[in-house]
Amino acid sequence: MKKSHDSHMDIVECPRDAMQGIHPFIPTQRKVDYINSLLKVGFNTLDFGSFVSPKAIPQLRDTQEVLDKLDLDGVDTRLLSIVANVRGAELACANEQIDDLGFPFSLSETFQQRNTNRSMSEAFDIVKEIGELTRKHDKRLVVYLSMGFGNPYNEPWNVDIVEEWAEKMVSEGVEVLSLSDTIGTSNPDSIEYLFSALIPRFPKVTFGAHLHTTPDTWHEKVDTAWKAGCRRFDGAIKGFGGCPMAADDLVGNMPTEKLLNYAAQNKIETGVNGLAFETAYNEALKTFP
Repeated sequence: MKKSHDSHMDIVECPRDAMQGIHPFIPTQRKVDYINSLLKVGFNTLDFGSFVSPKAIPQLRDTQEVLDKLDLDGVDTRLLSIVANVRGAELACANEQIDDLGFPFSLSETFQQRNTNRSMSEAFDIVKEIGELTRKHDKRLVVYLSMGFGNPYNEPWNVDIVEEWAEKMVSEGVEVLSLSDTIGTSNPDSIEYLFSALIPRFPKVTFGAHLHTTPDTWHEKVDTAWKAGCRRFDGAIKGFGGCPMAADDLVGNMPTEKLLNYAAQNKIETGVNGLAFETAYNEALKTFP
């Protein structure tokens, strides 16, 4: 039984993010075995796949096949799929097993164009349409505010811009907003600055942290976000994955084992089963080249 929200960390494990940039195709059954091991761990959410163009992300072209083979008996973990357009959202909504649809909305006009071939205004129209679809199919929309901690294009970035877009998302009924550190630019100052401003401003919204990190900066990032009120953290075992546009090769996803380490040290509950996590960790070593 989970305790009060204040003492509980919701961990979102992201095998999809870890896999999508890998060129050699990971066999479907290997993905299924790995994700099934993750489903036994007790994560809050599993970002397991994406309904996007196979040309854009060849590695995830078997998401539907993987989904059909998952063992979901007795599983409490929410299944989240990333979508980049209305067509992808329709495909995801056709699957009863999926709970959440994740949409990457960039706070950088340049990155939105590069990532989805849309302007920010066009992408927001897509958010509205996907929002209607998720309500109709009893799903939840999670919007990732990518480039949430700044961007490398010299475009304006400050808490007012993030707040403005958060307000627009909330007005469309979005309940979960995850600030995404797309290229590893976040630091304790920007993390504290954003979460301490946004969380009190939008008390009904769940704010998440999708932080990318180098091996020596993970602790200060998690610690700052937690102390600023963030209770939802994305991670990937061993920090696999991350954005290929990051300038530093050492920048990867937040390692899940570090999140668990932080939680244990600070007596924060996660709902994670340690033995099942160890099994999944070993499956990760078999899955990633």
